[in-house]
Amino acid sequence: MNSVAVFCGARSGGDPDFADDARELGRLIAERGSRLVYGGGNVGLMGVIADAALDAGGEITGVIPRSMVEVELAHIGVEDMRVVESMLERKELIAGISDVFVCLPGGVGTLDELFEVVTWNQLRLHDKPVTLINTNGFYDELWTFLQRAAGLGLILPHTMAQLSLAETPAHALELLEAYTPA
Repeated sequence: MNSVAVFCGARSGGDPDFADDARELGRLIAERGSRLVYGGGNVGLMGVIADAALDAGGEITGVIPRSMVEVELAHIGVEDMRVVESMLERKELIAGISDVFVCLPGGVGTLDELFEVVTWNQLRLHDKPVTLINTNGFYDELWTFLQRAAGLGLILPHTMAQLSLAETPAHALELLEAYTPA
């Protein structure tokens, strides 16, 4: 698990536990000697996780579209900042340089990134595990939906096998480390 991609909000949200989990995840990734790969911003949960990884001496790669450099305020502390031309390029680059994916709470952009990599798993374009950190039940309804869709045959079993739901950042990393491709 050399590179851990983290999808999360460019906003902090209304629950302080979201930032606490982002901070803990950033620290744990750095302490494990893995590289954090993320959206490149210094605001919201993106900024929290990057700051935590930097504070713990971690290596970080940020990937940010040129149009978002000003909006998301590209993190000046991240030495390996890759500026791309589009959101699609951002997702492709993040997926290409990451071994695993973690999803913290976030909005539609976070869900877009999540479902892109899950779709690529289903299409067998890659075989990389994805875990959702379910801070205070944030992903309960989404997880129920995914299980229902799988039960109805709309999501393939191998795709569901690549997905997991974690209660804490430490649990998320444990699940990812234990993953073995089918």
